[in-house]
Amino acid sequence: MSSPDSPGAVVGARLPDGRTALFVVAAAVAVNLVGAVGVPFTATQSPWFAGLDLPAYYPPGWAFGVVWPILYALIGAAAALVFLGGREARAGETGRLTRDARVALGLFAVQLVVNVAWSPVFWGLERPDLGLVVLGLLLPLVGATTVAFARIDRRAALLLGPYFAWVCFATALNYGIWALN
Repeated sequence: MSSPDSPGAVVGARLPDGRTALFVVAAAVAVNLVGAVGVPFTATQSPWFAGLDLPAYYPPGWAFGVVWPILYALIGAAAALVFLGGREARAGETGRLTRDARVALGLFAVQLVVNVAWSPVFWGLERPDLGLVVLGLLLPLVGATTVAFARIDRRAALLLGPYFAWVCFATALNYGIWALN
């Protein structure tokens, strides 16, 4: 079994120390704050949205307010694990990020920007067609980020699983709205 800080670490290998746990929590909060950038654009009570035909599988509105903060917390924690686990060891100390970790965190940043771009496109521009394009970019970015995270820490990749599943569902919702309208 590999140690939790090594590439391919396994879930539950050991409990984090206090500083590590605080860093993971801070990353989860930070990603939630970034994700909140899209909230002002979200107008479920707008005349435009109220006039749309929604697919039968559209969930109740409150579900989005519950799901997204949890997902942002999970992906923030995943990024923190990659950041902490993706450092080169140097004479008993933690050094700079490895190339794999820089690539993984770069992909993470790009997918997060694309994620946040969806709300202004879908809600702000009132363009489900362009929202679908954004999601078409986001899905492979989340997949690539998951693969890149797995090279550093399998726990981080697993934490992205629910996010990937929800983005798939969001894509189906967006497509359904576009197709019906």
